[in-house]
Amino acid sequence: MKKVWGLTSIIVGMMVLGACGNSGTKNSESSTEVSASNQLEKIKQEGVLKVGTSADFAPFEFHTMINGKDTIVGADIDMVNALAEEIGIDEVQFVDMEFNAVLAALDQKQVDIAVSGISATEERKKSVDFTMNYFLPEQKVVVHKDNLDTYKTIDDLEGKKVGAQKGSIQESIVTDQLPDSQIVSIPKVPNLVIEIKQGTIDALVLESAVAESYVGQNDDLAIAEVELVTSEDEAYAIALPKGSTELQEALNEGLQKLIDDGKIAEFVQKNTDLANENAAK
Repeated sequence: MKKVWGLTSIIVGMMVLGACGNSGTKNSESSTEVSASNQLEKIKQEGVLKVGTSADFAPFEFHTMINGKDTIVGADIDMVNALAEEIGIDEVQFVDMEFNAVLAALDQKQVDIAVSGISATEERKKSVDFTMNYFLPEQKVVVHKDNLDTYKTIDDLEGKKVGAQKGSIQESIVTDQLPDSQIVSIPKVPNLVIEIKQGTIDALVLESAVAESYVGQNDDLAIAEVELVTSEDEAYAIALPKGSTELQEALNEGLQKLIDDGKIAEFVQKNTDLANENAAK
């Protein structure tokens, strides 16, 4: 009887251990699913939304001094702060980096979302998810004011050096719509502006609000008559990690409300004025 009881105890023990092992695996899998898909709950628990951006893209994101402190401001910044308040997230942290590193930071989970005038192209949708579009920009060509009469058409830019921010939609616009020009890609927009002011590049492709902001800050720059085509692929959206379903739905709901209330256009105009005021000081 002792032998039989001992054998029974071993079998029962093995069954219990097996059950515990399976339970642990399921819990681990469940936890992984929550962290992958319900990112919104994770962010709310932590109380902080980490946002990747490239703050050299006025009026959408740029630096200014507020009460003696260097601060990131802009239309995208106002928009994200409004969304966080709507969703119920206590704090927003903006992480400034070069534009071509923003989506990589999102992929590596260094940030929760990416907001930096990012166009929701089909190519980018292969690696990240996007919210609904919140802004459809026009594309403009910026030139030195002395060259306004020289560069009026796409043909006028044949063989000329045309700048675009590295990793941006403007790179593909130069490549596709100005195929006979020489593209010059630089990570930071202010550096491109310096290049055109110094004459080391002949033109620069920028989103219309950004172009108007920089022209407003620099008397020697102007927007050329060159006409570029705008497509839906160029519309701005917020980038999210793949599978962030709940976060995507919450952001879409908030974005729709902001759009319906005319807040996005209000944020763009407010920050265009701010950028121009800063330049005038």
